[in-house]
Amino acid sequence: MLWRTAAQTATIGIFAVMFIAALYFGRPVLLPAAAATVIGLMLGPISGRADRLGIPPLLSAIVLWLLVIGVFYGVIALLASPVADWIGKAPEVTANIKEKLHVLDRPLAMLADVRKAILGNKTQEQGGVGFDIAQVIQPVLLVVTPAIGQIVIFFGTLFFFLAGRNQLRHVLVVFFDVRESRLRMLKIMNDVEHNLTSYLSVVAVINLVVGLIAGVVAYFVGLPNVLAWAVLGFILNFVPYIGALMMQLILLGVGLVTFPSLTQALVAPVLYLAFTTLEGHFITPSIMGRRLTLNPLTVFLSLVFWSWLWGPVGAFLAVPILIMVLVAASHLFPKEEPALPS
Repeated sequence: MLWRTAAQTATIGIFAVMFIAALYFGRPVLLPAAAATVIGLMLGPISGRADRLGIPPLLSAIVLWLLVIGVFYGVIALLASPVADWIGKAPEVTANIKEKLHVLDRPLAMLADVRKAILGNKTQEQGGVGFDIAQVIQPVLLVVTPAIGQIVIFFGTLFFFLAGRNQLRHVLVVFFDVRESRLRMLKIMNDVEHNLTSYLSVVAVINLVVGLIAGVVAYFVGLPNVLAWAVLGFILNFVPYIGALMMQLILLGVGLVTFPSLTQALVAPVLYLAFTTLEGHFITPSIMGRRLTLNPLTVFLSLVFWSWLWGPVGAFLAVPILIMVLVAASHLFPKEEPALPS
């Protein structure tokens, strides 16, 4: 009995490792396909309502598909000009940041002395704060800028998912022979779409307010490209914890270049930190309610896993994937067996 249990555990472990490896190595194809599926599920209730109004599925799919393309194009258009401008000023930015961060020379020198005392002569001393913006921009562009093939996979998957939503639901339901299993599958699909749409809709409204606050902070502090700050705050806040931290670092970096002193550069990130702390701990939980609130530890672990596996886009997908898994698990392993109609 013991050996049988050990063999089963080992088999499950091997399958889990191979499954994770497949997700990792299949990232170029699976990542855009998964992103398109999540967005398609979020738009599912809209497509379903269009069906009930008698609108052909192909027409509603085309309209929703063009709407998503328009949103992506608008975001890229708003962010492209400021990003290109900052990349063009890379040498000037690097020099300004080095100059502003001279206040950290003494603490860094002390850390270097401690490290040298521990590791001996294996490390080399460096004077001042070393910062090369090209080393930051290059990997970011390599990650954020998707390949043409991935863009085609994303929009192709999204279109065919929306156009064939009804057929896909029918295939998944009739795949099971037992009536109880068919009803459970139908409930899973309906609840996944409903919970995903509810969660992302509420979060989108909250993030819209966060983006507006980011724009207001940038305006009153004196940062350039106010509209770009609003869009960036809206997008990054979809990633729990990490998104707000990235926004604060970007505000600090641009503030170091824009303002003459470190104190002035800290005003914008401190104000943004104060608001996002208030939003994350009080505003969002009170608006979301108990039904849509997820366990913070579960969200954090999902964020870490999918960020490690699929990078920044995986971080955006971490919470939607978690919602899908939790909804499916609640139906597959219910606390109490539901009373099915006779």
